[in-house]
Amino acid sequence: MIAINPDALSIAEKLDNNLSRYTKKLPILYGMPILLKDNIEAMEMPTTAGSLVLKDNQTNRDATLTEYLRASGAIILGKTNLSEWANFRSERSSSGWSAIGGQTKNPHDVTRTTCGSSSGSGAAIAANFAIAAIGTETNGSITCPAAVNGVVGIKPTVGLVSRFGIVPISPAQDTAGPMAKSVEDARLVLMAMQGADEKDLITKSKTIDEVVESKRQPKIETLRLGVLVSGAEEHEQVKELSEALQQGMKKAGVTLVTGLSFETYNGFWSDGYTQLLREFKTSLNHYFANLPSDTPNNLNMLTLEDVIKFNNDNADLEMKYFRQEIFVKSQATEGMVTQKYKNLRKKLLRVTGREGIDALLKEHKLDALIAITRGPAWKIDLINGDHSNGGVSTFSAISGYPHITIPAGKLHGLPIGLSIMTSGGEDNKAIDIAGKLESIM
Repeated sequence: MIAINPDALSIAEKLDNNLSRYTKKLPILYGMPILLKDNIEAMEMPTTAGSLVLKDNQTNRDATLTEYLRASGAIILGKTNLSEWANFRSERSSSGWSAIGGQTKNPHDVTRTTCGSSSGSGAAIAANFAIAAIGTETNGSITCPAAVNGVVGIKPTVGLVSRFGIVPISPAQDTAGPMAKSVEDARLVLMAMQGADEKDLITKSKTIDEVVESKRQPKIETLRLGVLVSGAEEHEQVKELSEALQQGMKKAGVTLVTGLSFETYNGFWSDGYTQLLREFKTSLNHYFANLPSDTPNNLNMLTLEDVIKFNNDNADLEMKYFRQEIFVKSQATEGMVTQKYKNLRKKLLRVTGREGIDALLKEHKLDALIAITRGPAWKIDLINGDHSNGGVSTFSAISGYPHITIPAGKLHGLPIGLSIMTSGGEDNKAIDIAGKLESIM
């Protein structure tokens, strides 16, 4: 945790006192404590992104999703720690570390990682601090911490949840989503936080109602799922767990198409990283410029270049374990204004979406793709950084499609997650399938 809402108890008391006014149906999150990753604004607390340069970023406003959660009766209990700047500062970072919050630890084994960047959100739910926590994802930052902490995490279609009031990385890939102990709890929180917002033009009200409001109940024996090869299965015991899960699904009547994989082109991974570097510089500077004018210390005058200088000037606190080479590389880009950026964005969308996830779903007549989300949590290593072990988040991340992870078992006491991925806008379908698979785990 980075901060506790000083008004949480008084808000809870007010909700208690108002309970008798509801003669029919209560708002869906009435009285439920919810935590926010500390790159999401809430009026009672600063929004720091884990960085000392933003320790006084008291905006006195709510992110749109925070506003929607409150309208559904939620109590914003506090802010969770995160990988500083949502893990987009150094190529040798330790997930879950920030200059303000220190190192987040996994409740299942405190010597091991919580993954990132929504590290505190995943750990807090695993430790029963709240009903749900909100994380943000650009690529794997909800699904990885949810998986290694043994909770449900939903990365929705980009555009389902407004990003206004969230410290950004990528306008093309960023989204917020819930973490909870069950698929149904996560679904209810997502229903509350989603919605159109004129301050984030990517949100579309017509699509949103269709995506989340209905709740279907497909029979598990009608499901046809494609099994993606996951890098996590290079660990032989993870592979054994995966095979046991598949046998359980088949026994329940699920049809599986195995051995699937995504096709990439030479330079794909480099291109995806280059785009994020371009987007970060542009979107972060835009976030700073649109902070309220009365934000302390003229934070609305900041730029990425200023943050780089701040970190250099405060290296003993900010960079005692790892540096800021991602910041430096981002600052050196042209940003998002060039035709080169726009052309590559279209190419990446096509490769990951229409020619990637959509192509596999169509070719094999699948309801969804599944895979082991990530290998078991690795040891925390502040000196050498993360020791990542596979993962299947990139195609859903770049395409902006939904990606859900659910607890699927444990390996030596460490949680392993199972991913469910569908086409863009098929959040409801993905959630329903996740719920069915949850019931047989």
